Amino acid sequence: MARLLRVARETGCPVVYTTIEYDAGGRAAAAAFLAKAPALGAFAPGTRWPEIDARIAPLDGEPVLRKLFASAFFGTPLSALLTARGCDTVVVCGASTSGCVRATAIDALQHGYRVIVPRQAVCDRAEGPHEANLFDIDAKYGDVVGLDEAEAALRASQRSCPRP
Repeated sequence: MARLLRVARETGCPVVYTTIEYDAGGRAAAAAFLAKAPALGAFAPGTRWPEIDARIAPLDGEPVLRKLFASAFFGTPLSALLTARGCDTVVVCGASTSGCVRATAIDALQHGYRVIVPRQAVCDRAEGPHEANLFDIDAKYGDVVGLDEAEAALRASQRSCPRP
């Protein structure tokens, strides 16, 4: 992820972060999701769980969207941010491949974006779900690629990605 972040920043591509965080209102809104995955209740404000790893921390001006569900698009202004920047492609990185990555890839495609998922920049709790979901994403929703190909796509976008 750090490598792709560096390239995105060098080329002027927008970088948007997401995190899951549940205050009292969020817990009420996401009650069904939390009932299915109660461990997510640990993602409370003021705890370390919603924090972004310092090794890939956002820079000033890079938005951090707080979400209640798996997709980075659902209930957030992500699509509006990307539309305002004239983006046509989304590079999806993160955890978990079978949850947030997959849901974001599907929603990105359904919002009209080309989807790229760098294989080395996503992970899951177990290899089986990880590989099955990468297979499915590549078959239906986007392109699962290596870091070199993802970096090349970011560098190619430099010609068409408007600067803020």
